[in-house]
Amino acid sequence: MFTLQPGRRGEPIIAAHLKALRPFLAKGDFAPGSWGQQLVDELAPADVAVEKIAYSAFHMSRLEWSLRKCGIQQLWFTGIVTNGGVASTVRDAHVREFDCTVIEDGCAAFSDEIHRAAIEGLRPVAKVATIVDVIEALS
Repeated sequence: MFTLQPGRRGEPIIAAHLKALRPFLAKGDFAPGSWGQQLVDELAPADVAVEKIAYSAFHMSRLEWSLRKCGIQQLWFTGIVTNGGVASTVRDAHVREFDCTVIEDGCAAFSDEIHRAAIEGLRPVAKVATIVDVIEALS
């Protein structure tokens, strides 16, 4: 779950450069237990919940430990900001020797051009599939 830790007055603790990129983030956004931090109803309940506090879901989290304890080796990636959190997490998973697949039409960036460039940049470290490919593979 993407989490922004609230500071003393409830404003999210966030790096200055990220605040400049995301000036719309306000008090209570992505706070632990808040609506924006929760798994969407259609995917609930989660088997395991891990707070994501940085671009990479592996950075300063229990994600790798949880995946290893659950015996998970294959990861499928979707998300917002293909060139940010998705790319960072995929690369971190790759160096940790997980089998990575990025679902390209399950990700988005602030422009189609940036999204496409990020997907191309991930091809050396991950398989790239579509939602249809994944549904067929899981059937």
